[in-house]
Amino acid sequence: MRPAWQCLSLLRRGFLVHCGLLSLFLSSAAAAADVPSEAAAERLLALRKEAQAYEHGEGVPRDYARAVKLYCDGARLGDSEAQFSLGWMYANGRGVDRNDALAAYFFSLAAKQGHLQSQKMQRFVGDPTSEVPDCMRPLLLPPVDDGTDDMLPRNEAQKMIVGLVHQLAPEYGVSPRLALAVIRTESNFNAGALSNKNAQGLMQLIPDTSARFNVKNPFNPEQNLRGGLAYLRWLLAYFEGDVSLVAAAYNAGEGAVNRYRGVPPYAETRGYVQRIISLFKRDDHPYDAKITTPSPELPRIRLSKGA
Repeated sequence: MRPAWQCLSLLRRGFLVHCGLLSLFLSSAAAAADVPSEAAAERLLALRKEAQAYEHGEGVPRDYARAVKLYCDGARLGDSEAQFSLGWMYANGRGVDRNDALAAYFFSLAAKQGHLQSQKMQRFVGDPTSEVPDCMRPLLLPPVDDGTDDMLPRNEAQKMIVGLVHQLAPEYGVSPRLALAVIRTESNFNAGALSNKNAQGLMQLIPDTSARFNVKNPFNPEQNLRGGLAYLRWLLAYFEGDVSLVAAAYNAGEGAVNRYRGVPPYAETRGYVQRIISLFKRDDHPYDAKITTPSPELPRIRLSKGA
């Protein structure tokens, strides 16, 4: 008798032959997960279809390596179907060396988004690897030669994220450039980023921040962006547009900024503030005073800064 995961493998191949059944099955699974905006979803779907074409040799020569790369692009953007497909390829040794730990890693990412098949597959592949797979690591981008902007999108994944930022940031009264500076510094545009402190997604929201701003799925790019933008809007009001204090609070928490009456004396936080200022290129930002009352420490902070 075949192991359950092999039977599921055969089932998947059957669904791939019967496209109507596959569409029905996947659409019902996707309904259980949070999805990005329509434009973003269309780009993810196009990326996924290209990967599927190379995986199965549909209209193009079969190329597993190309399929894995394309699935990884989608997985970094939080596409649960791409994450599931990568898990499937590693669980079945489909064009790659079989690796249950890697399979479990990708199934786990998709399962957290409510992907039903991935939740079932987790039972058959064991524990996920503790190492982030190479293709899921933040993309290391070369510096821009003109010295004016190192946040320009350099691939389709980044273009999609930049487009979402420009669409959403104005809703929150946040400059897209400030939001992009935070994303660049926090995750380098990796929607699947997970830190050793459990900060998650594009804007590296910790679980408390996700709960505070009603983010149910921090690996969904749009939800993550909305949560991070809502937090930036609140911090801008709390520190009355002082970008260095906002950046310090985003990194270390507003409590630490209040306690130290300014940027905390942590090397990481001070480096973080310098990075945000260098990318945003401004020290102040408009804010909506109706969002929250300002920090009670602001007068003392300004006094210590000689303002």
